[in-house]
Amino acid sequence: MEQRRYERRRARGYLVVCVVAVLLWSVASAQIRYSISEEVNEGTVVGNIAKDLGLDKSTLTERKYRIVSSNADPLFHVNQNDGILYVSRKIDREEVCAQSSTCLINLKTVLENPLEVHYVGVEVLDINDHSPGFPEKDKRLEISESVLPGARFQLKPSQDPDSGHFSVQQYKLSQNDHFRLEVKNRGNDGKIPILVVQKSLDRETAGSHLLVLTALDGGKPPKSGEMNILVNVLDINDNAPVFSQEVYSVMLDENAPVGTRVIEVNATDLDEGPNADVVYSFSNSMNQKILNLFDINPLTGEVTVKGLVDYEENNRYDIEIEASDKGLAPLTTEKSVIIQIVDVNDNAPEIEVTSFSSSIPEDSRPGTTVALISVNDLDSGLNGKIICSISEDVPFTLSPSLQDKMYSLVTKSPLDREKQSHYKLTITAKDAGQPPLSSEKTISVVVSDVNDNSPEFSLNPYTFYVTEANEPGTSVFSVKAFDRDENDNALISYHILRDGREENKLASFLNINSETGDILALKSFDFEVLKTFQFQVVATDSGAPSLSSNVTVNVFILDQNDNAPVILYPVSSNGSAEGVEEIPRNVNAGHLVTKVRAYDADIGYNGWLLFSLQEVTDHSLFGLDRYTGQIRTLRSFTETDEAEHKLLILVKDNGNVSLSATATVIVKLVEPKEAFAASDVKSATKVDEEDNVTFYLMITLGSVSLLFIISIIVLIAMQCSKSTDYTSKYLQETNYDGTLCHSIQYRSGDKRYMLVGPRMSIGSTIVPGSHANTLVLPDRRRGSGEILFATTTDDVGKEEIFA
Repeated sequence: MEQRRYERRRARGYLVVCVVAVLLWSVASAQIRYSISEEVNEGTVVGNIAKDLGLDKSTLTERKYRIVSSNADPLFHVNQNDGILYVSRKIDREEVCAQSSTCLINLKTVLENPLEVHYVGVEVLDINDHSPGFPEKDKRLEISESVLPGARFQLKPSQDPDSGHFSVQQYKLSQNDHFRLEVKNRGNDGKIPILVVQKSLDRETAGSHLLVLTALDGGKPPKSGEMNILVNVLDINDNAPVFSQEVYSVMLDENAPVGTRVIEVNATDLDEGPNADVVYSFSNSMNQKILNLFDINPLTGEVTVKGLVDYEENNRYDIEIEASDKGLAPLTTEKSVIIQIVDVNDNAPEIEVTSFSSSIPEDSRPGTTVALISVNDLDSGLNGKIICSISEDVPFTLSPSLQDKMYSLVTKSPLDREKQSHYKLTITAKDAGQPPLSSEKTISVVVSDVNDNSPEFSLNPYTFYVTEANEPGTSVFSVKAFDRDENDNALISYHILRDGREENKLASFLNINSETGDILALKSFDFEVLKTFQFQVVATDSGAPSLSSNVTVNVFILDQNDNAPVILYPVSSNGSAEGVEEIPRNVNAGHLVTKVRAYDADIGYNGWLLFSLQEVTDHSLFGLDRYTGQIRTLRSFTETDEAEHKLLILVKDNGNVSLSATATVIVKLVEPKEAFAASDVKSATKVDEEDNVTFYLMITLGSVSLLFIISIIVLIAMQCSKSTDYTSKYLQETNYDGTLCHSIQYRSGDKRYMLVGPRMSIGSTIVPGSHANTLVLPDRRRGSGEILFATTTDDVGKEEIFA
């Protein structure tokens, strides 16, 4: 209770003090108010305080009239002499009063002795000395292009230090199509500008908008301030990439190396940032084969070769390329790239034999089709144009077919299997590329045989020499024929022609092996009976129809030493070879006593006779010519020589196993008168004997000459028909010492001569230059030599053969 009373008393005390203070303020201070514009010059008179307060000027100094201020640089000062209030420095209302609507500066003035306080109020009037200003000279706004019309963006208001009517009164926005300005009045906060979107934004059309916002105050003329507003339109992924070309087409050589640049596509995106970053790829619909051939750089769009590009496999590729941006929801554009593959000549022509007859008869006519040839080149154009050819040295040619790239292999000339039975044909196909490529194919064509060749004998005619006394039933010689055909057409059978003609009558004594051509004699031949004969052999092939040919075979019987010499003289009346010769005793040396004559039915060596003395009473008296058989005296006779001498003469032939005969001649020495008488008697007898001897010699000489002439004619005919070295077949070697002949070889210039004949007598002669019986044969060593055969006759009438 007491406490409450105390508080009440205390409250009353405060109230009394406040009332007293107010009364004292109103009495002790008088309020004077002046007004002055800001920015007036220093020393400008604000007012006369002394006058307005009614103070005497004299007391001002005495009482130290002054302004009391704590500010070191006061805005005003008072002159103590006249009491006028002056401006001490320029006053900036906006600095002193900031944004106050009324700028009143209260000054406290003091007079001392006694103390008086007077309050003076100075109102600083605002002038339009400031332009509106924005906090930022440049404003940057980022507005997405996806905003809708009507979107509002509040801007910071412009600031004007001036107040009242001189503050910001309005805003203006530069002319544009996409924005408008709204101003919102917030009282003390002033007017707030608001930027409103009035048309949809498109960053791709205009990526930014530069606006100028102008703030105006209420001065006259008004002051203004500007702010540049840069509106950056933020991108949204609303544009797909666009390729730079409507159509992409490129030519690419086949077999281009891996990594070869094919083409580079380019796509742009009007968006920006990741929305404009384009990556390239092949479409998912692409064939895997194409993906194996080509590759694409995802960043540059460069298409390169990845695998082997073959024109023959595909000459065009349509590639779908996708260009995608990197937006959150990527947009994709597809474009076709046409790659035309350019053919290069990388394929050689191919040759295929579609129909082939490996064997063709040799009698086929020219133009006969052997095979059908198909050629192909996987290249195109000139690279695929093919020229076919075949070697020119064969009787075949290529004939183009009506169908493209088809040829017929046909014969162009007659065929002859016997000249050539097999052909290896090389067919060449060459294209027209640069450089050209070619290929070859070899086919074998066999020429089948037709029976168009008759058998041919190796010799025509044949000449055989058969030794007499041959064994019957044995092969004596053989003929051989050949047929240039083959198989059955060349299978030959032989037979002897037996047509009953006179010249073939001896064929009945012969037989022939039909397969081998060996000829057998069915009888033994006797040279002394038959010296030569001929017959014909026919060779027939097994073709259908068969062909045949015949050959003449000349057979010469060769003599053997089967006949002993026969003494022709002397011959006694009883047939023995004995004779008596009477000669005068007074004959000189060299006198012909007699001549022993002998005959051998054999010929050649077998018939060449030699004479020798086997027995003689006195070797000094008589001599015998071994070749002629002449007996001559060696010396004159003396009185002491015996009157009768016996001479045993041996006559032998030159056969390998010589045969001989003997003759006895008794020589009687008589006186000359007796000798003449005896000679008359003997002469008559001798004439008769010599007539018989001459007859036999003529027969022998005629037979030998006829046989020799036939032999020469046959040899000449053989030489004319075919050059064959007969010397090796039918003549003895030069050192042969048999019964037929002997030979001597010599040369004259470029010719070779061979003298062939029996051993000649001492008196025999060869007449040089005589070719009456000469045969010329080829020289095997030179191919141009000759062998000359000739004959001569000795003094006993025997004919000798020599060369």
